[in-house]
Amino acid sequence: MDERERRGAASERRARGRVPVRRPDRNIPRPGNDRKPGNAQRPGGSQSPGRQQPRQKKSSRARRRRRNTIIRWLILIILIIVAIGGFVIWRRYGSSNEEADLKQYYELEADNDLAVVINDEVIRKDADTADGQTSPAPGRIYDGQYYIEYSAVREYINKRFYWDSNENVLLYTLPGGNVSVGVGSKEYTDITETKSEDYVILKTEGKTAYIALPFIQAYTNMEYAVYDDPVSRAVITSEWGEIQTAQLKRDTEVRYQGGVKSPILTEVKKSDQVTVLEDEEDWKKVATEDGFVGYVKTSALRDIQTETTAREFEEPVYTNISKDYTINMAWHNVSNTDANNYVLQTIAGTKGLTTIAPTWFSLADTEGNIYSLADSDYVNYAHQSNLEVWAVLRDFHGGINSYEETYEVLSYTSKRTKVINQVIADALETGVDGINLDFELISTECGEHYIQFVRELSVKCRQNGLVFSVDNYVPQPYNEHYDIEEQGAVADYVVIMAYDEHTDGSYEAGPVASIGYLENGISDALQSVPADKLVAGVPFFTRLWLETPKTEEQLASEAGTEAASYPDNISSWAYGMDDAAEVVSSMGAQVEWDDTSKQNYAEWETEEGTYKIWLEDLQSLEEKLKVIKANNLAGVAEWSLGQESSGVWDLILQYVN
Repeated sequence: MDERERRGAASERRARGRVPVRRPDRNIPRPGNDRKPGNAQRPGGSQSPGRQQPRQKKSSRARRRRRNTIIRWLILIILIIVAIGGFVIWRRYGSSNEEADLKQYYELEADNDLAVVINDEVIRKDADTADGQTSPAPGRIYDGQYYIEYSAVREYINKRFYWDSNENVLLYTLPGGNVSVGVGSKEYTDITETKSEDYVILKTEGKTAYIALPFIQAYTNMEYAVYDDPVSRAVITSEWGEIQTAQLKRDTEVRYQGGVKSPILTEVKKSDQVTVLEDEEDWKKVATEDGFVGYVKTSALRDIQTETTAREFEEPVYTNISKDYTINMAWHNVSNTDANNYVLQTIAGTKGLTTIAPTWFSLADTEGNIYSLADSDYVNYAHQSNLEVWAVLRDFHGGINSYEETYEVLSYTSKRTKVINQVIADALETGVDGINLDFELISTECGEHYIQFVRELSVKCRQNGLVFSVDNYVPQPYNEHYDIEEQGAVADYVVIMAYDEHTDGSYEAGPVASIGYLENGISDALQSVPADKLVAGVPFFTRLWLETPKTEEQLASEAGTEAASYPDNISSWAYGMDDAAEVVSSMGAQVEWDDTSKQNYAEWETEEGTYKIWLEDLQSLEEKLKVIKANNLAGVAEWSLGQESSGVWDLILQYVN
């Protein structure tokens, strides 16, 4: 067998597994090699290819491991960054499941506090009292009955309720008289009839009064519902008309404010109806039927529409005495009994006058007594001249003359009653035809007492066949508490005194009654009083003004005050029409028509300073009469008899007849 055959046979045996392959022992050194096993080198010092291959594989695996480790760390870092970013985004934009603290939301503190929602508004406490204390809780629960605090009732539900904290009596004035309730009682007086309920009507905490909800509803066009879960609350509707409603597309949350992070007030269900109050693009302010006012996503609403709400209720009707002619009334300033004796001379030169209003009654003290100049002979003379007499009742030019003293009288029911009874008795005794109320010292605090006095006096006048009229400044924000809207409901006539635009207390000279002052006064009054009840008062007088520059010392002393804005000292004197014209003539001043005020204007210089005057005369009066006629008012009134010039009455007759 040659060499090739031997190799072939050996190979065949190995293939069959019969001859094991012999592997060299790495620990046996080869001949001529004194290196350690595993370190054999090729001649020339190079490593053997057969010994390098395992190290290369090991290095490759290490590099792969390092690469994989780096990749894994990069992925982990990316995942962490993504997680953090997602958390930040969620914190900023994700919905919060935080629930609002409803006791805090409704401002409930005591265990018997009642949350009150009126006309989709949560009634809250205000730190607006004179001593800086928070206002009383708007609602209370006593013995299972629900009560609303008096000021909340007046402001939001029915302003005709009146609480006298001095004499602990609750009143509600009907056309025929007062409903009267005592504290802690189930009984009450309805004009003259005694009635009762199965609950205590009026509760008090100090001088704070709480009125039972069902009793309020008995005299008010209102609906209410009460809920006890999750907090006790009363939901009241006392305003009726158009509202905007919507239904929910899906179950969602009502949140305290617009935003997914705002706390949740309540859950609403699909197809629940809400009232839409405000639109804030992605969110809408809504009110739920059970008394939650908050925000839902606009996308959660559907079927937004306008609905008209109403409730059947018979409002009390205050009947009125209405004259079938246009009123032309002149006030007669009577300051003593002797002045009554000149009534015939006073009215002798008038034409077309329908009514004379002598200033006869005033408050004598703070106990409710009155001072009277009423005179039956005066009334007889006036009647003989076909004039009605509407006697004036004032809170000044008598025994008292301050805001505090008027408040002291009107804030007591017994004192108001005393004043009214005396005035009515004197009026009936002297035969007058009406009462003209001219109270001008009414503070904001006194407003609710004053309007209650107006209601009570109107009832007594009506019961005794007396015409009742009420004098007012032209409507301004500072005299809103005179409430001419309520006057228009309970009085026969409402008079606006469209003069005293500038008075002796003004910081600058100006007209007593510019045309704009009259126009705005009428326009504003007509927002609250119907034209057939509104009478416009015009002046028969004007003011002469003297301006003198202030010294540097005066300006320095006034620094920081309103007076500092005006560079001149101002003095003024009132003049009737003829006297004012005579003053201008005597000074040789040139008169020019001021188209802004619709008055003749004059000014002149003297050593004393600059004199200015806006005249009330036939021209200015005619401009005013045009405005009164154009507005179809009930009439005109003039302050005051004796100050007019000749020709005035013929002019008035052209517009008032």
